[in-house]
Amino acid sequence: MKIIIINGPNLNLLGKREPHIYGSNTFEDYYNQLNNNYPEIELEYYQSNIEGELINKLHEIGFEYDAIILNAGAYTHTSIAIADAIKAITTPVIEVHISNTFSREAFRHHSYISPVCSGVIVGFGLKSYDLAISSFLI
Repeated sequence: MKIIIINGPNLNLLGKREPHIYGSNTFEDYYNQLNNNYPEIELEYYQSNIEGELINKLHEIGFEYDAIILNAGAYTHTSIAIADAIKAITTPVIEVHISNTFSREAFRHHSYISPVCSGVIVGFGLKSYDLAISSFLI
């Protein structure tokens, strides 16, 4: 099974950015743990702060991978273009968020991408990615 994790803007700062919300672990350290926990999965990781690059990556891999785990960051709440890119591909996408977006600012309560994703996992910290991987193994 081939799965890619795609992270959007500011998620390159995990471990430094608002540790009271996002924790003190870097995503790279967590990604290494995921690779160790799921040796049977061909796991890849991509991060960009640029909306168009995220869309290009979805187009590039969206017909050949088994699954996509997407944390679009703030683009979740603003990007119709990312939603359209998800609609255009055949690979299933799980939307994940580290924090509970519904316990934060009101603008974070709406997602443009949720309606076009296979599922949504919100608020379990970095464990959200683990839960998304597990959902594809059922």
